[in-house]
Amino acid sequence: MPYGAFVKFFGQSGLLHVSELSHARVEDVSTVLKVGEKIQVKIIGTDPKTGKLRLSRKALLDNPKGN
Repeated sequence: MPYGAFVKFFGQSGLLHVSELSHARVEDVSTVLKVGEKIQVKIIGTDPKTGKLRLSRKALLDNPKGN
């Protein structure tokens, strides 16, 4: 999806929003991820309306700015 990727794990799914893919701006999700690719993500919350998990890949990456 242009706004992110849905990640399936342990019988659940969550949204990995495009803003949580990388510390750098990502214009096109498909330049970072491929369908079926296995990645590590961190659960950063839940959507209060749907109960779906909010995920981050960026939280597990070193920040190039050192922040």
